[in-house]
Amino acid sequence: MTALDDSGVRLAEAAAQAGLDAPVPTCPGWTVQDLLDHTGGVHRWATAYVATGKTEPFTDEEKAEFFSAPAGETLIDWFRDGHAALVRTLREADPALECWAFLRAPSPLAFWARRQAHETTIHRVDAESAAGKITPIDPVLAADGVDELFDGFFARPRGRLVADPPVSLAVRATDQPAAWTIRVEPEGRTIAPGVRDDADCVVSGPATGLYLLLWNRVDADGLDVHGDRDVLALWREKARVVWG
Repeated sequence: MTALDDSGVRLAEAAAQAGLDAPVPTCPGWTVQDLLDHTGGVHRWATAYVATGKTEPFTDEEKAEFFSAPAGETLIDWFRDGHAALVRTLREADPALECWAFLRAPSPLAFWARRQAHETTIHRVDAESAAGKITPIDPVLAADGVDELFDGFFARPRGRLVADPPVSLAVRATDQPAAWTIRVEPEGRTIAPGVRDDADCVVSGPATGLYLLLWNRVDADGLDVHGDRDVLALWREKARVVWG
């Protein structure tokens, strides 16, 4: 919860510093206003599941209500209010809560806390990129964010990340006991812990660098890349996170 709380505060501070009309370099085509609209809406959407115990997805019409952001300078306050409500709701929720979730997790509450911590951290990086300086990320959180990608989002059968013939990408954190290999196949993906010797491309480096690379926020500068860089190009082109 600390990461979610801290990242939301820093996101709002960076947004205020950059200004609502500033472009977001890590999200081409977005301004800071777009970023706040999106993240503030996601926070309200997530809060609603935890607060109500809703066990089915909201309809598109219901979901749209969470993204009804105000225009102008009140947008930052709107974002702050939604973020604070999310943190408070998660902290006060019953650990045995049952509600809808879309990735496997020990519990629905654990899912929403983890998902929103990474949603907010990545978008905090986006806001800070607009303001001109990205602040540090806890390596433990970063490694967990890579694990959420591999063991969560890309463990699901759907998505554009496919390849024929198959290719494999191995990722090793140098500052955390964490490594994964993802094999991208014509019909989906398989993920295994550790680095396979036959991986087509192996990327090693600090967990924060891997986190931002795999969430497509930075390139591989500063990381150790061995093997076929076309595998990274495939990731950049096709690895897109899909909610729900």
